[in-house]
This record gives sequence, structure tokens and C-alpha cells, in this order.
Amino acid sequence: MVRMGAHSHGHDHPGHSHDHNHNHARPTLRPAVLGWAMAATLGLVVAEVFGGILGRSVALLNDAVHNLSDVPAIGISYLAMRYAQRPADSEKTYGYHRAGTLAAYTNASVLVLLSFWLGYEAIERFRAPVAVVESWMIWTSVAALVVNGGITLALVRGRSDLNLRSILIHNFGDALSNIAIIAGAVVIHVTGARWIDPLLGLAIGLLVLWSSIGILRESSHILLEGRPRELRLEEVARAMLTIEGVQEVHDVHLWSLGGGHNALSLHARIPDMHLDECEHLLASIKRKASLDFGIEHTTVQLERAGLPAVSGYVMPEPAKK
Repeated sequence: MVRMGAHSHGHDHPGHSHDHNHNHARPTLRPAVLGWAMAATLGLVVAEVFGGILGRSVALLNDAVHNLSDVPAIGISYLAMRYAQRPADSEKTYGYHRAGTLAAYTNASVLVLLSFWLGYEAIERFRAPVAVVESWMIWTSVAALVVNGGITLALVRGRSDLNLRSILIHNFGDALSNIAIIAGAVVIHVTGARWIDPLLGLAIGLLVLWSSIGILRESSHILLEGRPRELRLEEVARAMLTIEGVQEVHDVHLWSLGGGHNALSLHARIPDMHLDECEHLLASIKRKASLDFGIEHTTVQLERAGLPAVSGYVMPEPAKK
């Protein structure tokens, strides 16, 4: 069995080749953007609470609670962004990239519970409709739309990060609910239909539930070290077989460290060759993973061709060129 060690940072690890390529780091927002977003959201919550009480609108009050849930969500995401910037250490050898993923999972779990509460409140209002003051609904929602729309536009740059995407989707949903409340207030003013307000409240609750389940599914996939959605195991394995000298690959594993940082490990079987040739082959594997698939961390174990398999193949069958 042939084993080589190399590291792109300039030092060696016997037994395996490790590559940490940071050229594919995703652009993220500055944490200060989330700080301003949190302050603006707090002001919006106060305005919607007053507007909901004075306007007797359950939709506005539900939206205020919805926005209030954004405050700890944004706060957790802010701390996660700061935490994720910390370098790897002897305890967290991959770094802290999953801090944002954990924050997204926590936020979404809270929002699922909140959506059920919003739905319950809306159903209660269906049973006992209350006359609303349309002008309070409209002007409060216009102010809310400006705040939520501004936060959404500010976060668009960071949409590739799951942590930031959870906040982006949340605020985009808030902006849509503001538009719906404005339209609903106009309809109530024209028709006098009181059931419009609880219907909007119920719709907001369902919107929160739908977006939260999607974030829960994706964040749990990362936390369970699932394959990155944009990568295909067999495509990566067969790409490695195009490298001269690689006769077979097995035990191929792909996973995400969070924040768009992906990792790969594999065993490659090669013919007997000089140490210098092994180093060249290792560099080719790491370069292929980086350039073709954007994989930043690659671990390769070289094995001599012809040895019996000691572990199951990840691919459906031993790969052939």
C-alpha cells in the first residue's frame, strides 16, 4: 500500500493527503448588517404592536409576533457569523463553519412552534370576528414593508449561506405578508368582510411553517453530514478516474462543513510508482476536486492496485475507465 502526505499550506501529514483550498470562499455580509437589521426589526415590532392594538387587527398582531421572532433569529445569526470567522483549532479542527447551520436549525425549530400558535389565534378570531380599523392596518403595514423590504435587499448578497438565507426567506415572507395585509385592509374597507383579517393571519402562519420546514430539512441534512445538494457522488468519483494513474476509487465521501464549504475523502488505487509521481498524482486529484467541483478540503488515501477490497464500495460497482 502506498500512502502519501501533502498539505497546501506547506506542511505534511503522513498517511493521507489533506488539501485546504480557500480560493472558493463564498462572499458573506459583514456582521454589522445584521446588527442594523435587528435594531430596525425591534422598532418595527413596537410599531406593529401599537398598530395591531389600535387597529384591532389580529393579522397585524400576528405579524408583530412574527417579526419579534426575527429578533433572536437575527441575533443568533449575528453571533454565528462572528463565531464562524474563528480559525480552526485543536478542538474544532474543521473550524466553526457549522455555527451558522446550527443557528438556522434553532431558528427554524422555534418558528415551526410559532406558526402553530399563529394559526390557533387566527382560528379563534374566525369564531369571534372583530371590526378592524383599516387605516391603522394600511399605514403600519406600509412602514413594515419598507423595513422588511430593506432588510431583504441587504441580505440578498449572502443568500448562498444557509444561516443568512434563513433570515432572508423570513424577511421576504414578512414583506409579502405586509403586502397582503395592505390589500386585505382595502378589501375590508370596501366590503366590510371581517373574516379577511383572520384569514390573512392564518396565511401568515402557514407561510412561516412552510419556510421553516424547508430550512429545517436543509440544515439537518448538513448537520447529519449529508452530500451537498449541488454535487453527485458518482460524478466526482468518475472525474477522478480521468486522472492518469488512478485505476479505481472507492470509499468516496462528500459532505458540507456549512457556509458553502464542502469536503471530500476517497481511496484511490494506483500502480507502483516513484514517490515523486505519487505527489504529482495527489496534486492532480486535489486540483480536479477544487477546479471542477469547488471542494475546499480533500483527503486522499492511496492504495496499491490489485489489493483485495477491505471495505464496501460507495459506488454501485468498482469503477472502470
